[in-house]
Amino acid sequence: MTYTGDVQVGGPADVRELPKLTVSKLAVGPYDNNAYLLRCTDTGDGLLIDAAAEPDRLLALIGDQPISTIVTTHQHGDHWQALEQVAKVTGAQVIAHPLDAPALPVAVHRTVEHGDRLTVGVVTLEVIHLRGHTPGSIALLYDGGEEAGQHLFTGDSLFPGGVGNTWKDPERFEQLYTDVVERVFDRLPDGTWVYPGHGKDTTLGAERPHLEEWKARGW
Repeated sequence: MTYTGDVQVGGPADVRELPKLTVSKLAVGPYDNNAYLLRCTDTGDGLLIDAAAEPDRLLALIGDQPISTIVTTHQHGDHWQALEQVAKVTGAQVIAHPLDAPALPVAVHRTVEHGDRLTVGVVTLEVIHLRGHTPGSIALLYDGGEEAGQHLFTGDSLFPGGVGNTWKDPERFEQLYTDVVERVFDRLPDGTWVYPGHGKDTTLGAERPHLEEWKARGW
């Protein structure tokens, strides 16, 4: 089956097989959150992005193979309702940005800043700090080069059709828009696949023509 990224709460995960990384996307909870399980194909090690809700379904997705890391993209409660239970069962290290870490329900084992690297098995992910939706919102970039392409997990900072919610605060919108343009669109190619915190996936190429519209719109 071809990966589309179209998932529904209560439905199965959609799975993407990349040369060195398997990406499983699962929709969970009352806010239709996306959780992403990344698994290194060489070692079997796993990393979960946003233990958002429904811990039983997340643990079933993880299965018998270990995960070493849970990354929380930002502090909003709909993205960590299952964090405490999944972390307890798996023993995984909890990671977040220091500006959002204090709001999480468990102690964070490691905080990460813009440009830091995380590993899942032999695969490296880059942390991109995108300020505005929350002070410590982060995205994770897997750059698989020519073989696998670029894959960006954006939390609630970038969606199909615009940047994340900044609650009509012009300063926060300007910060988020600027970070998304400078740290994402200005450096990554159109083929970069975007995996957001809610809803369907997109690509930078699909969104790039609309950047000026977003700026003029102001949200």
